[in-house]
Amino acid sequence: MLSLILQQTLQERQPALLSLIFMGGAALVALVLFVSLIRYGLNRVRRRSLASQAGVAGTDLPDEVRARLGTTSTNRGLKILRWVFVLLAMMVFSAHVYWARYAEERNERFQELSYKDLRNRRLSESTLRGWILDRSGKLENAFASYRRDERGRIVRDYSMPEAMAHILGSERGEPGFERAMFGITSTLAPEALDIVLNRDVKQKANRDVRLTISRELQQTAVDQLKGRSGAVVALNPQTGEILAMYSNPSYNLEQIQDEATWVQLNADERDRPLVNRALSSYYVPGSTFKTVTMIASYMAGMQDETFLCSGNGYYAQPGARVIYDDQGAAEVHGRIGNDIAYQVSCNQFYAQMAVKLGPERMKQAANLLGIGGYDSPEEALRGRRLPEIWNTSAPSVARALAPREATIVTNPNIRPYDIALEGFGQGYAGQMTPLQMALSAAAIGNMEGKLMKIKLEYDRPPEVFHQVVSAAAAADMRRIMGLVTGGPQGTGRGVFAPVKAAGINTGGKTGTAQKDVPEYDPKTGEIKTRIRQERDRRGNVIREYEVPIMSPEPRVDGWFLAIAPLERPMLAIAVVVEGGGYGSRSAGPVAAAMVLKAKELNLLGDIVNIQPANQTQPTRSRQGTTRSQPRAPRPAASRTPQTPRR
Repeated sequence: MLSLILQQTLQERQPALLSLIFMGGAALVALVLFVSLIRYGLNRVRRRSLASQAGVAGTDLPDEVRARLGTTSTNRGLKILRWVFVLLAMMVFSAHVYWARYAEERNERFQELSYKDLRNRRLSESTLRGWILDRSGKLENAFASYRRDERGRIVRDYSMPEAMAHILGSERGEPGFERAMFGITSTLAPEALDIVLNRDVKQKANRDVRLTISRELQQTAVDQLKGRSGAVVALNPQTGEILAMYSNPSYNLEQIQDEATWVQLNADERDRPLVNRALSSYYVPGSTFKTVTMIASYMAGMQDETFLCSGNGYYAQPGARVIYDDQGAAEVHGRIGNDIAYQVSCNQFYAQMAVKLGPERMKQAANLLGIGGYDSPEEALRGRRLPEIWNTSAPSVARALAPREATIVTNPNIRPYDIALEGFGQGYAGQMTPLQMALSAAAIGNMEGKLMKIKLEYDRPPEVFHQVVSAAAAADMRRIMGLVTGGPQGTGRGVFAPVKAAGINTGGKTGTAQKDVPEYDPKTGEIKTRIRQERDRRGNVIREYEVPIMSPEPRVDGWFLAIAPLERPMLAIAVVVEGGGYGSRSAGPVAAAMVLKAKELNLLGDIVNIQPANQTQPTRSRQGTTRSQPRAPRPAASRTPQTPRR
């Protein structure tokens, strides 16, 4: 036993001892190089002085004589070796710096294996992390705390191990809030020396952290998504506070401590329980993206434009596929403006609006909302992270929770048909995250037309990300969003009737989108593949490769955006339900339940139950003619798969 303990101690000390040896050697080499450089400079000055006293210039000497001088023969080889050594030393030192300082945050393999490192474990065990509380600040509502187990050991305890898994994160894989906030941050040399000398490594006690998350609202999101795949994001558009954020399927923070469980979850490509869908999954946004196009029209001063929605559809360019509304030629709205078009979710209107705005104006609006505009689909799919959207006390937290950047293609030479599809959330606009769509609604919900940085730490003062539109423009768009849930033709009017009955005026936007998805093996959860062959001109097989087998029927995702209360929104919500069908039927009830729960928890502030201006009144175009048309009846036949869904 004694020999085993000694062996483990030596194994723990060895990396620290090697680190000290390396740093000492690097410092010695740097000192020698510095002294050599000074001596070399002094020797050159001395030689020039002697040459001037003798009346001979080095450049005037014959080549044969110069070749025999020490500086041009002996030192030539030494100078080359010196620089080679310098480059090698810099490479080694750079590698050491990378693994010691940056690998923990940037290298996925290092993150997966870091929990096995004895030095990291020793440092982690030398101090306790702070408690993580919900927005109430009450200890009994803590998300993460400590308790003694049956053996008397102090262990980390999670009160909502599945509901908060994607926010708090685990010790494996990508870091979440907990690991980023309470990570080891200290100098390397003193710790290495302490370990070699067998001293206790102590750190300052970590403070408790109060989150903006409402425990009850988070549980409501969990309950609403039970048995379904999707995500819910709820935030305060005035402050950027994240009130709830949940992705389903999820995982258990306590069970994932077992390595075998983590490996199994990581291999599940069908359900992807380790992926935070709210921050990191790309979805086709469908008609919810019309919110972005509407914002772009207000930014460009084109909010009063009217376009014709006819049974013939809209041809963006000769030879392109005709763009219809949800019910094809049967759905006709006539010449309408933003208010009616947004209320009835008219594809033709926002396709024409996007074409008239052009890619540059669409890009400007997108950038202010945090959406990247790129010149090619390849660039748009790179999946860059967006840590700058977070308002945090530590950069490590922003990096750990950085969402994937939502993107669109805005090449100046993009085809009119492609920019038309983007206008109503199809085509190259198919890289949206639930968080991004919540931010789009939040920019309208903010009373000053600002997009606030999102935050999880309760005590952080609000920070502005961008000024998106004017306060007056935001107010007018809130009125238009109110038509969706309260107007006579609103696509979300029925599902939000209970919310209206509870005395809450809301705004919203429905969305439905098709997405091609692969088929999965029902037993293993792995993607089904088939073998394809690449042949040369003679028909000879060059190579074989696997490609996924795509499902014959696309998945139909349901979306819903909501802001509440309409008079001064304290809640902006985005809900996506994978395979849910129409957004008003699948995602809409989730959003409505979230609003009702927020009212119960007093998260909506002082609700003034007044009828927003013009919410149920006929709207007028710029020409002054009244245009309040009944919505075309829905035929029983389903639309063709080529027609983009609402």
